[in-house]
Amino acid sequence: MTELIKNPLFGLTATLFVFQLAKWLQQKTKQRLLHPMLISTLLLIGLLSIANIDYVDYNRGGQYITFLLGPATVALAIPLVRQLPVLRKNWQAILIGVVSGSLIGVVSVLGIASFLDASLEITLSLTPKSVTTPIAMEIARSLGGIPSLTVGAVIIAGLTGAIIGPALLTRIGVKNQIARGLAIGAASHALGADRCLEDNELAGAVSGVAIALVGVVTALMASPLSSWLLH
Repeated sequence: MTELIKNPLFGLTATLFVFQLAKWLQQKTKQRLLHPMLISTLLLIGLLSIANIDYVDYNRGGQYITFLLGPATVALAIPLVRQLPVLRKNWQAILIGVVSGSLIGVVSVLGIASFLDASLEITLSLTPKSVTTPIAMEIARSLGGIPSLTVGAVIIAGLTGAIIGPALLTRIGVKNQIARGLAIGAASHALGADRCLEDNELAGAVSGVAIALVGVVTALMASPLSSWLLH
């Protein structure tokens, strides 16, 4: 049994099975709150805890799923290409939205963390929470944060945007698909973009642009802003 658990196929198979189960559950119940990422994460935590399986053993296979985050993000370029004429026409609004979204994302984390008297290491770990995971981990590492904590914050930000983002934007009257895609993509990265794609291809394409540009802009401004506001 120990050898089976330590085999990379165990972690990979367990992850895929649990995720498919979570997707089936959401499709069956039609509940947005039962997001597959959230449910599969909770199920995996429960499985590892109940079976007393070490995370290191599980991650021998789970790491392959993490590796696929990069290609999955790149795949968002497909709807982007289809909507390229519209994106070119609205490049100024997109650029302003990306820069302001990145700035607010970083400053809000630094301000709230400072107000709550969080340690410097935790604050720096949370700073790139609105950036897609591979980039966020590198930003946190360069700032002196904890990449593993950053991943948790990124997942929470993504789930929040994917679950309540569209409904919140509708409630406050944001109907323009470019604005909706920018807002969710800048705040909730790939999980938010995937949610946008379910509703509208243009919003999904803009979200894909926001993911890439917010990653670049945040990487450039995170260090000087954190140095200026925290020291």
